[in-house]
Amino acid sequence: MEEGIKGKVVVITGASSGIGEATALLLANRGAKVVLGARGLVKLKTLADRIKAEGGEVSYISTDVKSREEVANLIQLSCEQYDRLDVLINNAGISLLSRFDELRVEDWEEMIDVNLKGVLYGIAAALPVFKQQQSGHIINIISTAGIKIVPMQGVYAATKNAVRTLSEALRQ
Repeated sequence: MEEGIKGKVVVITGASSGIGEATALLLANRGAKVVLGARGLVKLKTLADRIKAEGGEVSYISTDVKSREEVANLIQLSCEQYDRLDVLINNAGISLLSRFDELRVEDWEEMIDVNLKGVLYGIAAALPVFKQQQSGHIINIISTAGIKIVPMQGVYAATKNAVRTLSEALRQ
């Protein structure tokens, strides 16, 4: 096991599938205590059951990252369950692709709310905990779309590039 990961408390948004699910399984397998958040409670329970069956420690709560309160509740679960938070992985994301001239403004708003504001809500919830503990890490998952832009991914790419920018500002 990775000694640097063993026993660490890691919160993961968007944990019910894809990168979030794979990250949760890998970290739990290496001894981290994972706290999972996603909208799909059934998928979260299934993942949590799998982690427990493999000997891992896990907690979960239904979390829509568009809600600042729900993201705060996810961080609070970590602190209540394990008395700390070592790492926040802002992974939740949504990609609704279209050309600009299709004017799918509601889709644009959805991507901004999930991909950008959801990350900011995670940062806002985690930073006070990290400050009090005097330690902690935030990992923001973006996409190659945030670096190499193509026409159908304009708004999606913009949200991912924005997360890249705020991550660098936070690092500094």
